[in-house]
Amino acid sequence: MTTVKIAILAPVPQYEEDWSHIRADYLRLFGEGTTFVDWTMANGLDAFDLVTPLLAWGYQRDCPRWFALLDRLEADNISVANPVRVLRWNSDKAYLAQLAEAGIATVPTRMSDALTPADLDAARVAFDTHILVIKPPISGGADGTYRISAGDAIPDRVAGQRMMIQPYQPSIASEGEYSLFYFDGIFGHSIIKRPAAADFRVQDQFGGYEEAMPAPNAARVLAEAALAATAEITRSGPLAYARVDMLRDNDGQFRLMELELIEPSLFLRFADDGGAAFARALTGLALGIGQTAGTMKRPMD
Repeated sequence: MTTVKIAILAPVPQYEEDWSHIRADYLRLFGEGTTFVDWTMANGLDAFDLVTPLLAWGYQRDCPRWFALLDRLEADNISVANPVRVLRWNSDKAYLAQLAEAGIATVPTRMSDALTPADLDAARVAFDTHILVIKPPISGGADGTYRISAGDAIPDRVAGQRMMIQPYQPSIASEGEYSLFYFDGIFGHSIIKRPAAADFRVQDQFGGYEEAMPAPNAARVLAEAALAATAEITRSGPLAYARVDMLRDNDGQFRLMELELIEPSLFLRFADDGGAAFARALTGLALGIGQTAGTMKRPMD
């Protein structure tokens, strides 16, 4: 059996979220050729067959270092999954506007270069709602994400910062957030993530939890349209891995929340194949036989 050398960019040692279970998954799937590299100290990456940022959690806390790393990977012609141009594009959620322009149903979003109360007032009028969600365009793990009702003060941490403003979607609490997973452009599995009572964030550290959930056909259609539009915008082929997060709006229509193409949790324990399709996608790339340019593969079961 051919051993491939894969470098997985990983969190800094002091990162607070537990990733040991994911590390164990990746060691199981990729074996002894797997090396975990602190993403802030990523040197000598040309020694690996493939580099992936799948565990580069916290990159949003040091954006200059993150973008400098992407520039270096590109300049050194390192084999990276997903491609550097996709990682750079996906780093800033301003990409949602491009997808909306391409006809993808997204959660309505307004951008503020320096968030003020007037921005929130204007958004409430535009969205016809009193409850908003604000988040940094470069973010992860719900860092800097808040639900703001009329009369609430902007948290000091984000006041005057570049922020996204969206209408709060009640379905996040009543139903949950769907995540659909694709490997080499092929649908793998899906889950639903739900927040703790009285919260709106679905991440584990806030009490959120996830369950297996078959993807409704409309969710598949939206996810695959979003990935096809991404391929067109970024001039990329099928991606080795992709997570597509969405929820239903007040009219029951699925709307894209975000594409996770950098460092998503893949929840492989919910995959019927235990992650085999994901492993094939990355191993094929490491061997130089995967992720070829071409049309997005879009089968529907």
